Amino acid sequence: MTKTDLIQKLEYINHTREKRGKMAELALSTPKMIPQLLEIAFEKNNNISNKAIWVTEYTIKQNVSLLLPYLDFFTNNIQNVKQEQGIRPIAKMCELLLIDYYSKKETASKDSVKKVHLEHITTACFDWLIGEHNVAPKAHAMTCLYLLGNDFDWIHPELKMILEQNYVTGSAAYKARARRVLSKLKR
Repeated sequence: MTKTDLIQKLEYINHTREKRGKMAELALSTPKMIPQLLEIAFEKNNNISNKAIWVTEYTIKQNVSLLLPYLDFFTNNIQNVKQEQGIRPIAKMCELLLIDYYSKKETASKDSVKKVHLEHITTACFDWLIGEHNVAPKAHAMTCLYLLGNDFDWIHPELKMILEQNYVTGSAAYKARARRVLSKLKR
């Protein structure tokens, strides 16, 4: 499938699980689509790039290892996404990747994820957490940063300070995730 063909297919995608699911099934059966989806996702901040991000997220939920060959490209570009519709699924993909990476099980991500990838994700997550974003990317960022604190000692104290400072003004969802992360930080 050419990039032009893929863009045409993405034009028919909307936020529904059904449409994203069908396209994700195609990506799962045709892993060569992943680099094309990522390229489109990070090309521009527009409707088509957001749809490419949605499909990629839906695909990565099914099989996080499909992202591993493209970690350099993915982590180098995550901060370039500026629209909320794209930031939320990017943050979710970061969370899925890190949950897999920090899993006690032996996973392919343990061999693929490098310190530079973790650093890029750390920077993006702090930006999402302290920036003017919806609660979903902030919640995903909290989980990511909690996990990243396993490799970077300075993260947990910074994360704790930010969560405590913003707790009072946070939404109910923000407070719920912050409480969960803060209780883990106290252990």
